[in-house]
Amino acid sequence: MDVRREIYEEMRLLRDRTPEITGVLACTIDGMLVATDLSGSIDQTAALTSAVLSMSRRMADLTKAGDLVETLISGTRGYTACYAAGPKLVLTVLAVEGANLGLLRIEGRKTAAKIAAMVPSQ
Repeated sequence: MDVRREIYEEMRLLRDRTPEITGVLACTIDGMLVATDLSGSIDQTAALTSAVLSMSRRMADLTKAGDLVETLISGTRGYTACYAAGPKLVLTVLAVEGANLGLLRIEGRKTAAKIAAMVPSQ
């Protein structure tokens, strides 16, 4: 199975475990789409995911908070969470308003770690 297919399968399993999730996207740190189940502005979402990761990593470094794990954006109609998935990928997860953020964080981190393990670090 190719890596993109494996990543998509992990994303599907994440959605199965967390029904409050409305969409998932994985992209490279430079904003190139790897896999998604989103519709609409996919390329823009991937590009912004890359920018969010970059700014969040910089802020974590500047504030000496350690390695970035996640960035959570809370909106009036839901959440967007971005998880560093190793040195090369980013996982973005969309969830409905009122979602269980604890579950979202646990499952998002778990999936990001599994995706990171699928991609060679070189």
